[in-house]
Amino acid sequence: MRIAFYAPLKPPTHVVPSGDRRVAGLLMEALDRVADKVELISTFRSYDADGEPARQEGLRRQGEALAARLAAQWRAASAHERPDLWFTYHVYYKAPDWLGPAVSEALGIPYVIAEASHAHKRAGGPWAIGHAAAAQAIGHARLVIAPSRHDLAGLKELVAPERLVHLPPFVDPGPYAAAALARSRHRARLAAGRGLDPAVPWIAVAAMMRPGDKLASYRALAGALARLADLPWRLVVAGDGAARAEVQAALESAVPGRAAFLGTLGNRDLAEMYAACDLYAWPAVNEAYGMALLEAQAAGLPVVSRAARGVPDVVVDGRTGVLVEDEGALSGAIRALLVDAERRAALGRAAAAFVAAERSIDSAAGRLKRLLSAL
Repeated sequence: MRIAFYAPLKPPTHVVPSGDRRVAGLLMEALDRVADKVELISTFRSYDADGEPARQEGLRRQGEALAARLAAQWRAASAHERPDLWFTYHVYYKAPDWLGPAVSEALGIPYVIAEASHAHKRAGGPWAIGHAAAAQAIGHARLVIAPSRHDLAGLKELVAPERLVHLPPFVDPGPYAAAALARSRHRARLAAGRGLDPAVPWIAVAAMMRPGDKLASYRALAGALARLADLPWRLVVAGDGAARAEVQAALESAVPGRAAFLGTLGNRDLAEMYAACDLYAWPAVNEAYGMALLEAQAAGLPVVSRAARGVPDVVVDGRTGVLVEDEGALSGAIRALLVDAERRAALGRAAAAFVAAERSIDSAAGRLKRLLSAL
């Protein structure tokens, strides 16, 4: 099987780290385990952040022209050079797929989408062009793979039940499990380098610092932590971005001197940071599901977050962490784990086992192989 892979929002080769880039890369890795060839076909971004119809129209024209060129090139090529299937990751109103539907129809091959969303409220608004194109692509797909149950209701309006499958997010647990085995060494190194007291609990956070939902999450976290000033703990933050000054100001104002800012970390350093800490806390404001929550669990950390959107697809409340209904309850859940080392450890062990058994890249690859072979 030869697969053409495309991510209209952000390709896995994009220079800016993000959960979206990470998931695109993981999907390519999983597909590579079950296909003869997986090729990133294009880095063309159809993303319109601001709802500008003229920009969406321009992106549509560019996309249609590129799709026509790709289809013509493959039609002129030998059969073994053409893809057997087109696989697009993440289609929604701000980043529709102008390539996959047209090329797959021209070549007569199945078109598959992993992660898509659809909501009527976007029809007729500033993203009307993108909304209509996304809906058309979703309806065209032979298979739509949804990582979050939260998206299923909207997708059922466009996709027949037999073409809609829930496949939860996944990671390669290997690097995180390896880091966890060397926890003492990573903790000692981080303590020495950042002046952290290894005798108190460390709360981990890994998230980009950008305006909007991420900044709102950081501010909600600062508010929750401010109510825990009577306890000994430190916050270890990995991430950077345009809103770094605002993030640092919010945390320093709420919990002066408690946060250590590590900046952007590579995958290996991030796994070691998780392993060195004691729990992961994140308010998940409008979070699709949160890959960092899954990574932290793979390293043996219990997670405290909100039971919102796709978060319950990556954190099992009471088994691998604690999920609360609103931001106001977040501080209480964090407090309960800060003062109970035995429960933290038990949840952390269960979290690592959960990821290894139920959210691993190997299990996802096996499921993808069965799904795609059926097409």
